[in-house]
Amino acid sequence: MSTTQLILNVSTRAQTGRSASRRVRKANQIPAILYGKHTNPETLAIDAPEFTRLLKSVAGRALLIELNRKDNTSKALSFVQEIQRDPITDKFLHVDLQEVKSDEKLEIRVPIAIVGEAFGVKKQSGVLEIALHALRIRCLPADLPPVIEVDVTELKVGEALKVGTLKAIKGVEFLDLKGQPVVSIVEPVAEVAAAVVAAAAPVAGAPGAAAPAAGAAAAPAAGDAKAAAPAAGAKPAAGAKPAAAPAKK
Repeated sequence: MSTTQLILNVSTRAQTGRSASRRVRKANQIPAILYGKHTNPETLAIDAPEFTRLLKSVAGRALLIELNRKDNTSKALSFVQEIQRDPITDKFLHVDLQEVKSDEKLEIRVPIAIVGEAFGVKKQSGVLEIALHALRIRCLPADLPPVIEVDVTELKVGEALKVGTLKAIKGVEFLDLKGQPVVSIVEPVAEVAAAVVAAAAPVAGAPGAAAPAAGAAAAPAAGDAKAAAPAAGAKPAAGAKPAAAPAKK
């Protein structure tokens, strides 16, 4: 189990509110807050370029961060809980950090890493579908895995790996529902569409499926007999015999 952790320098800030946060951002820093299970929330300021470098080092992994307070000798172990960005400029607006204790279990979302090439993809032309990109787990900080590897090598078309069937990790408890699919192999879209079309096509000899015989004229629908008769006063077509007059009584 990897115990890799990063170091981040932070400073305590006394002032809070929107005006104070704007001043922090103008100084090329990021307003932040550290939440602790046994302590009151602590407002902090983080150097923006340093935090950008830290995120690049994290690279999508679940890693613990050691906070070095510039004005305090005590250190804190934490992980990034949430990052708020400006939707237009993409600049950091705020960072939430969660403090953890080395002797207490933490709950965290850990990214999934797909391992191997599925049999269903390689031999059966199936498509790999990923239902979850991260899993919720509970563990001690020392047992925190940077990623959770999911081996799909033996997975065939129509099969799925669920949370309850994942390989156990020592010291780690999966919190998602055991029946929740993580990855699955499905048939290609083209084959599924062809199967649907084939199922919808009429079967030869089935009632209502036979086409009308060649040369057979369609009988007029009920109520259409009047429409078939010539309109009153209309002249008969050339060569046509006039209709027989009704017999006298």
